[in-house]
Amino acid sequence: MPVQFDLGDHIRLRKPHPCGSYDWLVVRLGADIGLRCLKCGRRVLLPRAEVERRTKQILSKATDSNAPPFIQ
Repeated sequence: MPVQFDLGDHIRLRKPHPCGSYDWLVVRLGADIGLRCLKCGRRVLLPRAEVERRTKQILSKATDSNAPPFIQ
């Protein structure tokens, strides 16, 4: 069963980013999912299947799925 992601969700992946952080913000949805590292701000675009496989847990869901997430 596919994992349900929303814009603004904070997720934790199984492997760390080279900066050392495991935590990411979902900034784009579709066949590919855009993620922003919460430590260094780097953006990556990964296929949905890969994000579902690499996700360890969803830390927090977005409060309002219609509002765009705060992006610096």
